Amino acid sequence: MILQHPHRATVMGIVNVTEDSFSDGGRYLDPDAALRHARRLVAEGADIIDVGGESTRPGATRVDAAVERERVVPVIAALHAEGIATSVDTMRASVAAAAAEAGVDLINDVSGGLADPEMRAVMAETDLPVCLMHWKAATFGNASGAAHAPGSVVEDVRRALAELTAAAIDAGVRPENITVDPGLGFAKTARDNWELLHNLHVFTAGEFPVLVGASRKRFLNAIRLARGLDSHPDPATAAVTAIAAQQGAWCVRVHDVAVSRDAVDVAQLWNHPEES
Repeated sequence: MILQHPHRATVMGIVNVTEDSFSDGGRYLDPDAALRHARRLVAEGADIIDVGGESTRPGATRVDAAVERERVVPVIAALHAEGIATSVDTMRASVAAAAAEAGVDLINDVSGGLADPEMRAVMAETDLPVCLMHWKAATFGNASGAAHAPGSVVEDVRRALAELTAAAIDAGVRPENITVDPGLGFAKTARDNWELLHNLHVFTAGEFPVLVGASRKRFLNAIRLARGLDSHPDPATAAVTAIAAQQGAWCVRVHDVAVSRDAVDVAQLWNHPEES
C-alpha cells in the first residue's frame, strides 16, 4: 500500500548519508547526525524519510555497494524502530534487499530498475511500494547531461515511464505498489524541467501516483541567480511544491520540510476549503 493522505500530498524528507551530495554532502554522514536530522524533519511535517547513501549529483562517482549498505541500513533500522516511515534511495538490489530487512517502507530507484538487473526481482519479492524514476542514461553514474530533443521531453518521459512500469509488473511487482517520478534534473535541461512541470497533469492523470523531486535543483537556483541574488532555492522549491500538490502530485521529495509542508497544506486547503 502506497503511503498517502486524503486530500494532500505526501511529504518526503531527504536524508543524504553521503560525502558529496550537491546540497548537504557530509553533513549527515555520521549515523547519529542523520538520525537527529530525520527526527527534525518528521517534527517539521515529513511523512516519510528518504535515506540515500550514494550521491547522483552532476559529476558524482558511484560508491562501493558495501559502503552504501553500511551507510543506509543502520539509519533505516533505527528510524523503523521509532515508528518512522522510510524509503531507501538506491539503484542496487542488494542495498534494497538489506533495507527491506531493516524495515524500509518504500524502494526509491532513480534508475527505474534499469541500473541493476536484480532490482525488479527484489521489488517483487519484498512486495514493498516502489518509485520508478525516469533517467535516460547509458550508464547510471551522475545526473549531468541532456538527452532530449527540444519539445520532446514530455512524450519521451511518458513513454519511458510506461515501459518501466510494464517491465516492473512483468517481473511481479504489483501495480498498486508502483509510483513514478519524471526525474527532474536528471539528464534534462532547465527547459526540459519546466516543460515537465507545465505538463504535470499528463502524469498525474495516469494510472500511477506521481512523485515530484524538484528540491534545490539547479533550474530553481537559476531563478535567483538571474536577478543577481545569492543562491537560496528553498522558496522556489516551496512554490513548485504548492503547485505540484495542488495539481495532484502524490508526493513531494524535499530538503526543507517545514516550508514545503506549509506549501502542501496551502494546496490542500486551496482544493478543499471546507477543511479549513
